[in-house]
Amino acid sequence: MNAEDRDIPSARTLSRRQALGALSLTGASATLMSCATTNRPSAGPSRFRYCLNMSTIRGQNLSVPEEIEVAGKAGYDAIEPWLGKLNQYVSGGGSLSDLRKQIEDHGMTVESAIGFASWAVNDPDKRKKGVEDATRDMELLAQIGGKRIAAPPAGVPGDDPVEPDAAAERYRHLLEIGEQTGVVPQIEMWGGHSSIGKVSTAIYIALEAGHPQACFLGDVYHTYKGGSSFEGLRLLSGQALQVFHMNDYPADPPQNEIRDEHRVFPGDGIAPLQEIFSIFKSVGAAPALSLELFNRAYWKMDPLEAANVGLRKMKTAVAAATA
Repeated sequence: MNAEDRDIPSARTLSRRQALGALSLTGASATLMSCATTNRPSAGPSRFRYCLNMSTIRGQNLSVPEEIEVAGKAGYDAIEPWLGKLNQYVSGGGSLSDLRKQIEDHGMTVESAIGFASWAVNDPDKRKKGVEDATRDMELLAQIGGKRIAAPPAGVPGDDPVEPDAAAERYRHLLEIGEQTGVVPQIEMWGGHSSIGKVSTAIYIALEAGHPQACFLGDVYHTYKGGSSFEGLRLLSGQALQVFHMNDYPADPPQNEIRDEHRVFPGDGIAPLQEIFSIFKSVGAAPALSLELFNRAYWKMDPLEAANVGLRKMKTAVAAATA
C-alpha cells in the first residue's frame, strides 16, 4: 500500500454510549495494561530500544538482507520490516533461517512488522481472506523471531466504516490467532481514517477486545493527523505501549493537508517530542522507538546515511527530554 492510501480525510467519533462504556471499563482496562513484553529496560534514556522501520529507506530499493545490514551497521537495536517485502523475499527463494541468523548476528530483534491484511472489513468474504493473510504473515514473522505485527484498518473503505464494537470482536479474533503463532497483533490507528482515525477509538477497541495481549501501536504523525491529544497517552501504562512509531511533522502543510511523505526526522519539526517522552516516563513506558518515515528527500540519501541520521536524531530527542 502506498503511503498516500493511508490519508482518508474524514474522522469517525465514538457515540456517547461507546464513550461512556470505555470510561466504565475499569476491569477491562486491566486487560490492556497487561499486554506482554519481553524487554523491561531500566530507567533512563538507555531504556528505549531503537528500531528502524524499513519505510525510512524504502525508496532506495534494497533487498531485505541489505536493509537488515543497513540497520545493523547503523547501530539499531531492532528492525520493523514490511510483510510485503518479506513475502517477496520468500517467493524469490530467500531463506527465513538465514534472515533470522543475520538479524541475530547483528544483535538485533524484530520488535514489530508492518502488514496490511484486511482483518477488520465488514465484507465477510474479504475479511476471511484478510484473516488468512494475517495468519500467514504472523507465521512467517515467527520464523525470523518477530514479536509483534501492526493491525491497522487496512482495506476498510471510507463508505463502509467499521463500528468500534465490531472491530473489537475482530481484533480479539486476531489476538487469539496471535496466541497460536507467538506474534502479538497491535491495534494501529491511521490519523483521519473513517473507522480507526483517533487514538481514543483504537484504545476503545483494545479495551473492548478483552484479551490479555491487546495493545496499541502509537505514532507521532498519526496522532497529530487524527487530531488526537498526546495527553491521552497518560491514561495508558507501560505494558500497553510496547512500540511507538517515531517521526516529526512540519508546521506546513497544515494538519488537514499533511500527508505521510511530509514526515521529517525527529527534532526537525514541531511535534511535542519532549512532552511525549515525559509522558512515557510518567506512566513507566519504555516502548521500542521505531523510526517510520516516507520522506522522498531521505529516499535520495545513501541508505546508511539516512539510517545514521535518524538514529542520532532520535537519541538526541530522547536525551533532551530525559536530561
